[in-house]
Amino acid sequence: MDLDLVEVASKANPPVCRIMDYGKWKYEQSQKDKESRKKSTNVTVKEMKYRPKIGQGDFDTKTRKVEKFLMEGSKVKVTIMFRGREMQHPELGRRILDDIADVVVEYANVEFGPNLEGRNMIMVLGPDKKKMAVLKKKQDEEAAALAADVQDEAEQAELSEQEQPASSEEE
Repeated sequence: MDLDLVEVASKANPPVCRIMDYGKWKYEQSQKDKESRKKSTNVTVKEMKYRPKIGQGDFDTKTRKVEKFLMEGSKVKVTIMFRGREMQHPELGRRILDDIADVVVEYANVEFGPNLEGRNMIMVLGPDKKKMAVLKKKQDEEAAALAADVQDEAEQAELSEQEQPASSEEE
C-alpha cells in the first residue's frame, strides 16, 4: 500500500506507532511551516537622532518622521547626541525625549525609557496595536462623515442648479 510505519510517541509505554504516508505528512508539515512564516511579522527598528539644541522646526519634522515609522509598525530608537559641554546638561535631552513621548502617546508605548549611555541618551518607542486600531477606526469614521457631507453638498448644489433655470424662464 506504500505506507510507512512511523513512531509517534517514543516515550509512551509501549511506544505508539502509526501507519501513514510519511512523505505526504512531511510535505504537509513543510507547507504549514511556510504558511506560518508568511504570517509572521518582522519588526524593524528605525533610528532618529536629535541634538539638545534642536530648533522647533527641525524637532517637528523629525517627530513627524518618527510618527510615520510608528504607523508603519516599526519600532523607533530615538537618540539624543551630546557633544562637549552639552554633557553637563542631560536634563535637556530628557526634556526632548519626554516631548517626543508626549506627541506619540496616542499610538505608541515607551518600551525602553530615557537612559544615558556614554555620550548618547536613548529611548525606544514601539507601536501599540490596540491604540493604533482605535485611532484608525476613528479616522475611518471621520473620513466616512466627510464623504457623506461632500455628497450632501453635491446634491444640494444639483438641486439649486435645477431650480435656477426654472426661475429665469418665468421672468
